[in-house]
Amino acid sequence: MRNTVLIPTYRRPQDLSRCLLALQAQTKPVDQVIVTVRDTDEATWQFLNGFHPHNLPLQIVTVTQPGVVAALNAGLAAVKGDIVSITDDDAAPHIDWLEKITAHFLSDSCIGAVGGRDWVYQGEKIEDGSSTLVGRLQWFGRVIGNHHLGVGKPREVDILKGVNMSFRTQAIDKLKFDQRMRGTGAQVHFEMAFTLTLKRSGWKIIYDPNVAVDHYPAQRFDEDQRQSFNDIAFTNLVHNETLALLEHLSFFQRIIFIFWAIFIGTRESFGIIQWLRLFPNQGTIATKKLQASLQGRWQGWQTYSKEQGTGLKLS
Repeated sequence: MRNTVLIPTYRRPQDLSRCLLALQAQTKPVDQVIVTVRDTDEATWQFLNGFHPHNLPLQIVTVTQPGVVAALNAGLAAVKGDIVSITDDDAAPHIDWLEKITAHFLSDSCIGAVGGRDWVYQGEKIEDGSSTLVGRLQWFGRVIGNHHLGVGKPREVDILKGVNMSFRTQAIDKLKFDQRMRGTGAQVHFEMAFTLTLKRSGWKIIYDPNVAVDHYPAQRFDEDQRQSFNDIAFTNLVHNETLALLEHLSFFQRIIFIFWAIFIGTRESFGIIQWLRLFPNQGTIATKKLQASLQGRWQGWQTYSKEQGTGLKLS
């Protein structure tokens, strides 16, 4: 099977260099590497003009719109491989990444997507831990990620993580990343909307902890700054999550989800009980998070209602 690797990048040339060097070292050579670059990203263009790809079949796709969704959709249009593997510019795939991905797709024609663990580095320190529960959507709408902590055997999941996800191109031939995802850069939960749509189409989604990348979370150049609170970024995150879940859940599940989300919620998307629990430690920030979460839920519901629950467009 021919392998295409798709990397969206923006103003992180040193990280991109590490990623490309890791792809050069793969035990199964990559057949096509697509890097999507914003037209205004002078730092990346300068780096690429001086980069020597050697045996790497590098293809640059120019993007004029902000956001990871536009970048990925532009990249998908140029894919020639039987498998497209998506990773971030601040990640470095392990040497056998493509070999193990390909083996999964060859083992079962019903597998539409394969993902794995991202080993997260905070400086020189690796974020350690383990979990056997990864990438699951519970019946009432709570999402369990833990992709960076996964251990155990390969198994079916509901959701993959954007830094380490691969797709059979036949399975996503008419599928695009959802342009309704909000945000000017990261557009958090874009992969949730995509993989849940694939799941609804009947394809198997596999998570294998041994399909691994090293992940060095780098600076973002939008409102989402990872460790610091921003009400716009928080609202966008909850909007995107809400929209993706409303389109995937049944009518009964949607009703339960709305009540659960408003009154309970999670540490990432606050409900009233989470606010009460965390207010003693976070104070006014907890209140701002609750307000942003409720606003995001409402906006997600509005977007869903406007589209009448049609989901991602298959054209």
